[in-house]
Amino acid sequence: MPKIKTKRSAAKRFRVTATGKVKKAGAFKNHILTKKSPKRLRRLAQGGMIHETNLAEVKRLLPYS
Repeated sequence: MPKIKTKRSAAKRFRVTATGKVKKAGAFKNHILTKKSPKRLRRLAQGGMIHETNLAEVKRLLPYS
């Protein structure tokens, strides 16, 4: 059996923790920042975890993580 390729776009967006959860960065923090409030930008910088309903799909994109 050949090795399974990792989706490189997913590998750049997600990180798998030691417990198997998947971390993601917050969206909407790259440009057009002048109209966004400082409170909103602080909240966007935190990121978060992938919801369990999407977890199987993301894990399929990252086979060896």
